[in-house]
Amino acid sequence: MNVDEVIRTNRSVRQFTDQPVSREDITHIVNAGRLSGSAKNRQPWRFIVVTQRDTLQTLSECGPWCGHLAGAAFAVVLVADDLHQPPTFTTPFDLGRASQNMILAAWGRGVASCMATIYETDLARRALAIPPGKDIPWAISFGYPAPEADPRRRAPRREGRLPLDDVVMWEGWSE
Repeated sequence: MNVDEVIRTNRSVRQFTDQPVSREDITHIVNAGRLSGSAKNRQPWRFIVVTQRDTLQTLSECGPWCGHLAGAAFAVVLVADDLHQPPTFTTPFDLGRASQNMILAAWGRGVASCMATIYETDLARRALAIPPGKDIPWAISFGYPAPEADPRRRAPRREGRLPLDDVVMWEGWSE
């Protein structure tokens, strides 16, 4: 798929098949995150790739919307220095950029994904041996979409987004 098609057709998927994702594809996906731009080229991220079923299960218990991590072929856990201390105010934006790169690189290879907010950070910290002073805000589940969840098998969505003219203003604010 070209990049426009990847962007247009990508949707969050929370149900995956049991098919593993190759190490080569995982590396390609995570490298897309590494190549993301960041403010002042700080690259404030570390990515933990998780493929072990028991660890994915533990991560699925780290918040009310983390359940899809249990069924993923792999997950990428995003780790950063303390998000609440200056000068890291751009870190959440930078992590979002890296995440979107990974999500789009994955979808370009037919690998679906979904973001998860980590609320139970102490549980994630223990499961992954993450040292104090690091934040664990999000994880991304990845895997081949289950047939019933595959966006390519569903009827095309009716945009699902606000019309362009409703969100874009030219040269200043206008109502």
